[in-house]
Amino acid sequence: MAQTVFAPWEDPNEKPLIQFKNVTKRFGDFTAIDNLSQDIYTREFFALLGPSGCGKTTMMRMLAGFENPTEGQILIAGQDMAHVPPNERAVNMMFQSYALFPHLSVWENIAFGLKRMKMPTDQLTNRVEEMLRLTRLTKFAKRKPHQISGGQRQRVALARSLARAPKLLLLDEPLGALDKKLREETQFELMDIQEKTGTTFVIVTHDQEEAMTVASRVAVMDEGRIMQVATPAKIYEEPNSVYVADFIGDVNIIQGKAQKTSADGYDIHWADGHEPFHAKTSLGLADGQTGFIAIRPEKITVSADKPEGAMNAVKGQIVDIAYLGNMSTYHVKIPGGLVIKAQAANTRRLSRRAFTWEDEVWLSWTLTAGSVLSE
Repeated sequence: MAQTVFAPWEDPNEKPLIQFKNVTKRFGDFTAIDNLSQDIYTREFFALLGPSGCGKTTMMRMLAGFENPTEGQILIAGQDMAHVPPNERAVNMMFQSYALFPHLSVWENIAFGLKRMKMPTDQLTNRVEEMLRLTRLTKFAKRKPHQISGGQRQRVALARSLARAPKLLLLDEPLGALDKKLREETQFELMDIQEKTGTTFVIVTHDQEEAMTVASRVAVMDEGRIMQVATPAKIYEEPNSVYVADFIGDVNIIQGKAQKTSADGYDIHWADGHEPFHAKTSLGLADGQTGFIAIRPEKITVSADKPEGAMNAVKGQIVDIAYLGNMSTYHVKIPGGLVIKAQAANTRRLSRRAFTWEDEVWLSWTLTAGSVLSE
């Protein structure tokens, strides 16, 4: 049986759980959020991604009720949140610092919010045990936070946030304090827990890999505006601007003047006296308009000889090599001084590698390898 793809944002009959409607937030003269509208759906793992100061944490704080919009509306499950205090929203927030009580055990930390809700004792016990199982912390229940690892403390904070069964969980840079390997493991745990509980997660992060790994959709932000919202694959493969292409992963941006050659074909004239690069796109560019080709390094082939029949090929010299174990990134200077990054998998042992510094090589790519952008 074919698995149905989770994409409620494509279903006109789906009602969003969260609606930002023309929301602006100002702090004095500074506009943190600029007339922003966005829907987020039930069971989504939605990532707000962007550099420091782009407004992503302000969006989250408004959802939690710690800040109020200057203009516009925020709705959760159809209800306007304008005068609903944080403790009356079906929302929980997990902070970067985890904010665990050091004098309480893991069990008591998870139970804390439930006791304040005056949940009956038998229900409370069952709920805490369920959260311990979900986050694989059962055998650490009696320990204090300082007696467990950073990754385990992160799971305690998550269990405590989920214990009250919020409709929405907000995660502010939740994995920032963990080392790289643990962070990667925890990303998959987060996805697993989110799927099992069915809670809607909204995560704030400046780590693009994290957003690409965990999210059903990513919103790339800049200066209080959302530049693009799409699935991780679409953001990576089909960015809508140079800013988005450049923010996600490694990319080569080649600027030139566009010239239409067919219904969906363009030449991009990037350097005088050199063959233009050819690209296919449904984007409409006027002749002579500045256009950009954004190409990921892994889409570019490095070869010693000019490949036969290649639609785009250019000769250059290797000026740098970044050896990353499983792959190498070659920095190749082409005419006009532009440096292009191309990646190749390291399938051979070191002594058998084909290219080294100062070698002359050919770079080539297909018609559809790059995204053509107008801004």
